[in-house]
Amino acid sequence: MTACLALVADTSFMHAGREARDKPLSILLADDHPVVREGLAALINRRPDMKVVAETDNGRNAVEQFFEHRPDVALLDLRMPVMGGLDAVVAIINKAPAARLVILTTYEGEEDIYRALRAGAKGYVLKDVPVEELMECLRAVAEGRTWIPPKVAAQLAKRVASRDLTPRELEVLRTVAAGKSNKEIGVALIISESTVKVHVTHILEKLKVGGRTEAIRVAVEHGIVHLDSTAAT
Repeated sequence: MTACLALVADTSFMHAGREARDKPLSILLADDHPVVREGLAALINRRPDMKVVAETDNGRNAVEQFFEHRPDVALLDLRMPVMGGLDAVVAIINKAPAARLVILTTYEGEEDIYRALRAGAKGYVLKDVPVEELMECLRAVAEGRTWIPPKVAAQLAKRVASRDLTPRELEVLRTVAAGKSNKEIGVALIISESTVKVHVTHILEKLKVGGRTEAIRVAVEHGIVHLDSTAAT
């Protein structure tokens, strides 16, 4: 028996899932690592109640293939080229609010989890989960339930309990993480240096840290900032 939290969502999804139970669940798989994607496809296709109907290596194609194939569930990597998993979720949900989408990732920061669920994902699964747990997640989401493993739920609870950074503070934090000075941040965001200092002060207070270096560390640990993406900020 799995220890994950499978929470009942919209009951209309559950009825649709029961009606389609006489045929395999159709799965769309999106991951930019061929070995991971092909391995997942093989594992899923071994199940008699599931079938991968489409594969892709980026979010933009995932959106296109979702509307071409209309899968029961789409399994999306969080970090992909061209368009990331979160943007793909938003694009799909905007046109198909009842879509059943699962984020599969190595990232477990509470900000990533919060953004994914807020965007409309019904499941958030880490890549190190046992295979059967992933399969149960796909089945649960296909039936209209939200799937959140306890470890992920604990991270999300931290995010909900913390004070939110404003959009401007997030911009400032990301430029701080990119190594920019207050003057450079001001130029980049078209605000005064004194305003930057105020934002930095608020960021330190909200993150409960004593300096910029610690703020970056905490932001990375919580998934607020990803150092591999700050260069593009």
